[in-house]
Amino acid sequence: MKFHFLTLFPEMILQGLHTSILGRAAEKNLIEINAVNIRDYTTNKHGKVDDYTYGGGAGMLMQAQPVYDAWKAITESHKIRTVYVTPQGRPFTQKAAKELAKEEELIFLCGHYEGIDERVLEEIVTDYISIGDYVLTGGELPAMVMTDAIARLVPGVLNNDISAETESFHNDLLEYPQYSRPEIWHDKKVPEVLLSGNHTKIAKWRLEQAKERTQRIRPDLYDKYRQKEQVIKQLSKKKRLHIHMIENLRRGKGEIHYANEDNILIYDADSEVYMLTAQKEDSAKSLLDHLPANANQCVVTQEFLYKTLNERLPAKQVQKCHLACYTKKIALPVKHKNIENLSVKHLDYLLSHSSERESYLLERLQKKELFGAFWEEQLIGFVGIHSEGSIGMLYVDETYRRLGIGASLESYAINLQQDRGETPFCFVVDGNEASMHLQEKLGLYMAESFVWWFF
Repeated sequence: MKFHFLTLFPEMILQGLHTSILGRAAEKNLIEINAVNIRDYTTNKHGKVDDYTYGGGAGMLMQAQPVYDAWKAITESHKIRTVYVTPQGRPFTQKAAKELAKEEELIFLCGHYEGIDERVLEEIVTDYISIGDYVLTGGELPAMVMTDAIARLVPGVLNNDISAETESFHNDLLEYPQYSRPEIWHDKKVPEVLLSGNHTKIAKWRLEQAKERTQRIRPDLYDKYRQKEQVIKQLSKKKRLHIHMIENLRRGKGEIHYANEDNILIYDADSEVYMLTAQKEDSAKSLLDHLPANANQCVVTQEFLYKTLNERLPAKQVQKCHLACYTKKIALPVKHKNIENLSVKHLDYLLSHSSERESYLLERLQKKELFGAFWEEQLIGFVGIHSEGSIGMLYVDETYRRLGIGASLESYAINLQQDRGETPFCFVVDGNEASMHLQEKLGLYMAESFVWWFF
């Protein structure tokens, strides 16, 4: 991922971001940091980039021309999302960091003096973002703060990629207290449960601590967490039918877009999928009033809801699916041992045997969510975890079918999700008897009715 900075102090950016974890990520070419000096693009012979404001007032204003020309030098013939760091912008959050981390390139425009000529802002800026309700001497520090939060979400930047998802603010809970050696320091002892080796008790203790801390320090976040828990409880009355929605919330991916006692609408920004369920047919239309007109992907859990949705937003493609989940909490045997993460070098094979878009496969590869089976170093099949959390994309070369390769691939993905503390689930297109047989063989439970994918 490339980060560009339009700044009057490029050395501040380069010195600040070429150290520690981000510095190592830049050395490995996982991220690229490009600081552009706006002064290099002024037409003023004295190097000035500022002037007095029209209408009077204290202070100087950065002029449009050097800012625009510096921006044009970066963008050339392609558009790049451009962030202006300003106290007047929308608040920067972990959700915003995840959203911006999807971009291949970002530009941060760092202002100084009394700001920047409004005309150039209107022409080049796509996002106005603030890190807080206070004023700094320049935009470099806020830009570096945002870059740090975004870059750590780029695959490979952190040694432990899972930590990018499980640290502070995951699933609307603050991080639980953590301890290291020695066991006793200043007469304060490490909590006994952390020394017990009982991972179930440790997980329970950590959750309780995270909840207590969040309620005490960030009651606003705790209220969001409580709302999610209430919705999960409501969905759990038909757990198998709603496992995709429950897991989406539990994994901290989904946001409650709308909910009442009859209707629930969840939005997963990562996959841009809306998930809908309704208790009563006469309430379906009112639920759809909360669905944005530009929704491109939806999954609904009642046929009447699908029919109502299709009347309002005729689908280009619909898939009627079975929904299966694995809840036994027992690791499945993986008989074919040669399974490993796939990389970009396997993209051609994936494109040859998958209907998914190239950009989507690349994103899944970067997230390390595609796994391949090999036979004497030859790739013979693969499975993946979709962006909304389901297991899918299962494929095995015809020559190697009926050897248990498909079962091993899916079992591998199921075990991986269980190790993460997740409940594995998948969608099976109605009529795919081979896949249905595989789910039954592996011990997955089927939902009591169909679900409909709307594309």
